[in-house]
Amino acid sequence: MALVTGAAGGIGAAIAADLHERGWHVVGADLRPAPPLGRHVVADIADEAAVATLVAGIAADEGRLDALICNAGIMIRKPVTALGLAEWNRVLATNLTSTFLLARAATPLLRAAKGAIVTIASTRARMSEADTEAYAASKGGLVALTHALSVSLGPEIRVNCISPGWIDTNGAALRPIDHAQHPAGRVGTPADIASMAAFLIGPESGFITGAEFVIDGGMTRKMIYEPD
Repeated sequence: MALVTGAAGGIGAAIAADLHERGWHVVGADLRPAPPLGRHVVADIADEAAVATLVAGIAADEGRLDALICNAGIMIRKPVTALGLAEWNRVLATNLTSTFLLARAATPLLRAAKGAIVTIASTRARMSEADTEAYAASKGGLVALTHALSVSLGPEIRVNCISPGWIDTNGAALRPIDHAQHPAGRVGTPADIASMAAFLIGPESGFITGAEFVIDGGMTRKMIYEPD
């Protein structure tokens, strides 16, 4: 049984659908409603009480938790001089603090099942565009939180991180150059992330913990120089 946050759209919806197709019972959580693949809960996972209620509901209704996929995330893109403290805190609460809250609340269930946690960070933990300070900070913190949890919760619970690059989550009209700039030859899809998440919570990855998997079509390995 797997809990997927941010399951109402994008990467989270793809992960939930992929796991459902593989035979997992899935509980999705999001601020928005969504057609349930197993069960969907409308909840703000940045709120401590909401997380406690969510995990207690899983304990009562499902009775076990084998996998936690912390995918929920938001971005507020503003110049740092215009970014309010409340906006900064909201991004960090949703993207980073929620994973702490979920891992803390779910540890007893995950430990009993010898389960796994997968966090969804971003290549923006390593590289940035302008005006993304809160998002980059939250994703960098998520990478660090992942390896810290892997040490604290092991060996019963494995914890790994996926850092996606450019993933087309909304079917945008992409240009040939958008694909061609990637060493892999294309922009990523939510299915690329979903398949890795499924691997990381499955038995084939039993010796993998504390790791970060960058899935970006090779972009962070590509040197880019201005032409002479």
